[in-house]
Amino acid sequence: MQHQLKLRNPLVCFDLETTGVNISKDRIVELSFVKAMPNGTVEVNTRKINPEMPIPLETSLIHGIYDEDIKDAPTFKSIAKSLAQFLEGCDLAGFNVLRFDVPMLVEEFLRVGVDFEVSKRKIIDAQRIYHMMEPRNLTAAYKFYCARDLENAHSAEADTLATFEVLNAQVQHYENTELKNEKGESYKPIQNDMGVLHELTAQKIVDFAGRMVFNDKGVEVFNFGKHKGVPVVDVFKKEPNYYQWIMDNDFALDTKRKLTEIKLRSSKLMK
Repeated sequence: MQHQLKLRNPLVCFDLETTGVNISKDRIVELSFVKAMPNGTVEVNTRKINPEMPIPLETSLIHGIYDEDIKDAPTFKSIAKSLAQFLEGCDLAGFNVLRFDVPMLVEEFLRVGVDFEVSKRKIIDAQRIYHMMEPRNLTAAYKFYCARDLENAHSAEADTLATFEVLNAQVQHYENTELKNEKGESYKPIQNDMGVLHELTAQKIVDFAGRMVFNDKGVEVFNFGKHKGVPVVDVFKKEPNYYQWIMDNDFALDTKRKLTEIKLRSSKLMK
């Protein structure tokens, strides 16, 4: 394998598979490095890592690595020094690497007391280049789906007509296209059915200001302040004055309306 990049330093493009997405708590279970040298040669190095903690099933279903697969793999601590040497003097690259992979890798090195400095390295994020060069706005969508330039962009009528044409083209383009979910099962997300498209694209909102949201059990919970994550009805029981505090302060009318609906509904259930 060769490359055409102009390099002063070796460039390591890498990706991590982990037990989850919490930088401070989760651990690496697999790492893969593509090391590109200034002379054009490329070296690939991939290995599994024992995270010394169980891999949640929902995570294994995404990346396909289970506890059984890594039980005999080395720990990060055991390879940390050799890995740091492998990365010595190298710049880093990846996809969304600035938000996740680099912080996770740095955290792992810090845990085992191995020095891994990134401040003097160049870090290239391919995702940022992608988003910059292939913008995801209405003008770009109109060009992609309708094969025409959007004139008078940002005028209400032009944008509305363009959005309608894009939506129509999206349905025609993607209807019955199969994707795979996190469990590897095939499904067809796009149907020429507004109910289906609503379920696909509409956020499960409680109030439009986002002061309340549904939790994973479909229960309304507060999304701000000291009661964040707590079911609204539970707060009403423990702190009845909280309702009045919201009603008396500068919250959106829609929020107050939805809060009142929940309060009335919970009052009926308690009778």
